[in-house]
Amino acid sequence: MTPRATFAGLVSLACHDMRTPLATVHGFTRTLAKAGLPDPASRYVEMIEAASAELAELVSELAVAARIEAGTYAPVLSEVDSLDLARTAAELLGEERVAVSGAGATVRVDEKAVRRGIAALVQSALRHGGFDEVAVSVDGPSVSLAPVTPASAAVLTGDEHRDLGAAVAVRVVRALGGGVELAGTELRLRLPQ
Repeated sequence: MTPRATFAGLVSLACHDMRTPLATVHGFTRTLAKAGLPDPASRYVEMIEAASAELAELVSELAVAARIEAGTYAPVLSEVDSLDLARTAAELLGEERVAVSGAGATVRVDEKAVRRGIAALVQSALRHGGFDEVAVSVDGPSVSLAPVTPASAAVLTGDEHRDLGAAVAVRVVRALGGGVELAGTELRLRLPQ
């Protein structure tokens, strides 16, 4: 059976086909946002624009997971500093919610997917752990998130599927040859060098 004939292939195809209508919705919403509509219409358009961008990200996440499952994931590898990855992931969530510390090292990863993955794992730790802030510490190629609660641990390790971003992040790190493990109240990512 070819990868296209598998369920993962079907999901990849669906993700591909969803991108065009999503781009249309997002593009016209941005056009309406620039038109200077009166309230409350302008607020509604802003909400639609944000939701369509979020939906596009979810489709991208699902597409990556399907390619990994189908064995067709072809990451675009680049050398990047692990501390820079953690900092830019924190910026996606707001630096008031994520404290980043440590010393990085050069890692060889799919930069966009790993940055998005670290942000998704932090977001998941915040959401499923009930915290207002998560600490991210970097030690060379290792990126650790804390605290991790017993309730959120299975979600963050990808063992329990309640958060698409976290589940895909774990798959991406492992597909790149890295590792993900729980160590007490800390989730540790080992990124490939």
